[in-house]
Amino acid sequence: SPLSNQSSASEKQPLNSSLRLRFNSSLTHSITSSPALSIRREHAGSSSGNVLGRVLLLQLIDDLVRGYRNNETWSLQLLNSTRIHILPSMNPDGFDDAGTHCQYSQGRFNQNGIDLNRNFPDAFAGLRRQSRAVIGWLRTESFVLSANLHGGALVASYPYDNSNGGSELVGGASITPDDDVFVHLAKVYSHNHGSMHQGDSCNDNALFLDGITNGYQWYPLSGGMQDYNYVWAQCLELTLEVSCCKFPPVRELPALWTENKRALRAYIQQVHLGVKGRVFDASGAPVQNAVVEVKGRRNMCPFRTDRYGEYYRLLLPGNYTFTVTYPGHEVLTETLNVPYGPDQYSAMKHDFLLQRTPTDPTQVKPTQVNHHGGPSPSAT
Repeated sequence: SPLSNQSSASEKQPLNSSLRLRFNSSLTHSITSSPALSIRREHAGSSSGNVLGRVLLLQLIDDLVRGYRNNETWSLQLLNSTRIHILPSMNPDGFDDAGTHCQYSQGRFNQNGIDLNRNFPDAFAGLRRQSRAVIGWLRTESFVLSANLHGGALVASYPYDNSNGGSELVGGASITPDDDVFVHLAKVYSHNHGSMHQGDSCNDNALFLDGITNGYQWYPLSGGMQDYNYVWAQCLELTLEVSCCKFPPVRELPALWTENKRALRAYIQQVHLGVKGRVFDASGAPVQNAVVEVKGRRNMCPFRTDRYGEYYRLLLPGNYTFTVTYPGHEVLTETLNVPYGPDQYSAMKHDFLLQRTPTDPTQVKPTQVNHHGGPSPSAT
């Protein structure tokens, strides 16, 4: 339809494949005009279709389509400004194996016994056997924001999930360079959720302040998808644990959808945080693989422009100093004042124009631009 299309995210296994759907009012692949967001159900479901993550995403699909057809403002604004990719079940094998219970392991693994939420290249180790279909999917789109839905707890978890000492450890948490943004995103979900923000621990020993947690501080794991997405795919992702019961009974599903409906909408809208734009070389052509760094936010793998020369950085409002590097061109440094974009359904747009490196390397000097008429402040 004009609003959606579908494809498979499966390396053809004998039995099942993972169907993904994309929703947007246009066919653009530009992240500056319509940033891409993905939402997935990671593990399982049941043959009778009553597992929370899958049901929530199917409800979200219905919510988006109905709202758009009824000309509801919230849906029109989201779908006119955002590419929303929904993968209702990444593990259809597990979906067919699960039932309606709160047991942790049943339905977690695919038909080959692999837990797909632990089967991604770890940012702190060498590459391991990969969930190739979903990794391939991530490479076809420049995703900006992502979420995966789980059951078994009630908390919004953010990276890192793992550490080798290379990340910053603060109070038992493994902190990313974009920790402030991750904490903000987690709070957006938890405070728009019906009860997550209350910090219910599901009868565990500890409460979650504001209903959020750093993944490593909660429990360390390797091969998790949210670390992979952040480090290798330049995409900020949360793990949303949306029910204390992993496989709740049918009678509880309507209330659980009501609890999560507003939070899902609000989270999608956060894809419009920060700043976006393109990087142009001295001839005015957009360039791929230019490194776009923000002072004070040095990532393991630097954020780079895509094949369209586009970049996108999710940032909270404030002043930030950007450094853009591309072979054969001078290093460009600019300071930007970034506003809050979600209310306008658009991040701030700013393009970077590079200058050729002089033939005499001794003449190379960083190009500095301050958009406030004064010396460049530090990133805040």
